[in-house]
Amino acid sequence: MPHDVAGLLLAAILTAAAGMKLAAPRRSARALATFGVHRPAAQAVLLAVVVAAEIAIAVLVALGSDAAAYAGAALMALFAAAQAPVLARGRRGAPCACFGARSTVGPWAVARAAALAAAFAVLPLLPRGSASTEAWLALGLGVCALAIAGLAVAVVALAREIGVLRLALGPQQALEIPDEGPPLGAPSPVLAARALGGRDGAPGVRLALAVFSSEGCRLCQAVAPAVAMLAREPDLAVVVLDEVRDADAWTAAAIPGSPYAVALHPGDGTVLAKGTFNGLGQLESVLATAERRAVQRDAGPAAEAVAARG
Repeated sequence: MPHDVAGLLLAAILTAAAGMKLAAPRRSARALATFGVHRPAAQAVLLAVVVAAEIAIAVLVALGSDAAAYAGAALMALFAAAQAPVLARGRRGAPCACFGARSTVGPWAVARAAALAAAFAVLPLLPRGSASTEAWLALGLGVCALAIAGLAVAVVALAREIGVLRLALGPQQALEIPDEGPPLGAPSPVLAARALGGRDGAPGVRLALAVFSSEGCRLCQAVAPAVAMLAREPDLAVVVLDEVRDADAWTAAAIPGSPYAVALHPGDGTVLAKGTFNGLGQLESVLATAERRAVQRDAGPAAEAVAARG
C-alpha cells in the first residue's frame, strides 16, 4: 500500500510538471536557453523529449514499474545537476520551466529536484501490499482531486498566455502611411481602370480593391488565399497587380513594397484607404476604413445641403 500511494503521488507530480510546460510551450522552450540551448528548433525538440519522458515515466510508475522509478530518479537528478551550475554562476531567478514557464532557477528548485530524485530512488524499496476497496476508492478520489487542481492551474496559465499574446499582437490594422502610395482622397484612374475592368459605374460594387504583389515575396504567397477569398465577394472588385507584369500601375501609384492594398470608390476611383498588410485581418481593415471614409464623404455634401436649407 505505501508503494502504491507514493507511486501515484509521484506520478501525479510528474504529470503536473508536464502539463504546466505544455500550458505555455513557447515560453517553456525559450527557458531552455538558461541551460545553453539557444536554437529555437533545438529548444522545441528538447522540450518535447522532456515532456514525453515525464509522461512516460509517470504512467509506468503509476503501474508499479521499479525501472521507471529509477528512471524518474535519474531524470530529477539530471534536473538538479543542470540547475546547480546556473545557480553557482549567479543566475538565480533565470527561467527553468521545471514546473511551467514561470518556474525559475533557485535554491528551492535545486532542493526540490534533489528531493524528488531521492523519492523516486526510494520508491522501489517501499513495501507493497493489498488494500481494501475503500482504501483504493479514497486513493482514487485523492488522485482525481490532484488532477483537477493541476488541470485548473494549467487552464489559468493558458488563459493568461492567450491574454498576453493578444496584447502583444495589438490591433489588426494595416499600416497606412500618408506619404506612401497614391494620395488619399484623390482619384487614381489607372488603378480604377484595372480594378473595375472598364465597367462604367460599376453597378453592384461597393468598393474596388487593388492588391500589389511580387512573385518572389513569401508573405505575398501567404496572403494570396485571403485575397482570393475576398475576390469571390460579389460586391468587391479585386485585382492583383504584379510588380513586373503591372510595373506601370506600381509606378503610377508609387507603391512602396508588397503586399500592399489600395481601396477605391467604384464611382470615381477616389483612393479611400491604403496600406501594407500581412494577413486577412489587416486586409479587411483596409476595406473597413474605406467604407467608413466613403460614408463620411457622402454624408458631407448632404450635411452641408441640410445646413444651407436651415
